[in-house]
Amino acid sequence: MGDTLGLDDLRRACPLIRPAIGLRTGRGAVKTGAMRNVADILCIGSVLWDMIGRCDAPMPLGADRPGRITRVPGGVALNIAMALRRFGLAPALLSTVGRDPEGDALIAACEARGVRTDMIYRSDDLPTDQYMAIEAPNGLIAAIADAHSLEAAGDKILQPLKTLDGSYKGAVALDGNLTVDLLSFLASSPLLAQADVRVAPASPGKALRLTPFLQAGRGTLYVNLEEAGLLCQSAFQSSDDAATALLARGAARAVVTNGGQATCIALSGRCISQVPPAVCVNRVTGAGDTFMAAHIAAELGGADLDAALATALKAAALYVSGETTI
Repeated sequence: MGDTLGLDDLRRACPLIRPAIGLRTGRGAVKTGAMRNVADILCIGSVLWDMIGRCDAPMPLGADRPGRITRVPGGVALNIAMALRRFGLAPALLSTVGRDPEGDALIAACEARGVRTDMIYRSDDLPTDQYMAIEAPNGLIAAIADAHSLEAAGDKILQPLKTLDGSYKGAVALDGNLTVDLLSFLASSPLLAQADVRVAPASPGKALRLTPFLQAGRGTLYVNLEEAGLLCQSAFQSSDDAATALLARGAARAVVTNGGQATCIALSGRCISQVPPAVCVNRVTGAGDTFMAAHIAAELGGADLDAALATALKAAALYVSGETTI
């Protein structure tokens, strides 16, 4: 992987991501179709509290070690939205958050970070979702995602999108915390027929939920090597092989990461690979979301395939090093 980059070197190597031309980059609105105040990109999926325990020493399974526990806004859709906001875009969330103290605090935290929450479905009956993870220098030790309220809310979270009746032409980031039925609907729905759809599975345990997007040939899939293997019912040694296999199974475009090894983007007629910068890993949760957000922002800003991938890999490297926050 070459020499480890210092943070100053990495900052200089990572170009600024330009906002998409014609889109406002503050909390102001772009008026589009039947919906007023449509954001630059809609982030659809989990919005919850992350409870993250971190230990400074490597941890084997079952270890009991001292460390620190923090609570931060999280969930795949929200992580992507916060990163997009940092990259100069104006994202809006489509999700569910309970009308409980935890939900009120979460909404306030999102708004303080410049992420629009006015299209979130607030439920009187469903509690605010949460995620719990244990991390160490040797990686993610264990995690549990409780997104039951998002699953129970179902298509109620899509009401703002339905008002556009298929006329929405902007970007959409979807995550695999949605139910299989809802993802299947969105994979072929006219609601997203004109949208630039980007999809992430949320975790290997939910990778198969993305199968409808393979079948429909819609959207860009962002997966890691393990998730690609699950979707293709195979085992891969490289991201190039995995991305190519996803295209063969119907994907319109596939982006496959592989930790510190090469990341590959495959689409009809082209396949490119780049190795991410080597950095000291200080955190894991949210790294894939940062990569995806940086890649989307770079492409919306006009970057070509190679430049967008390089920008995303550098942004993710800065994140896992602990240098940036989302």
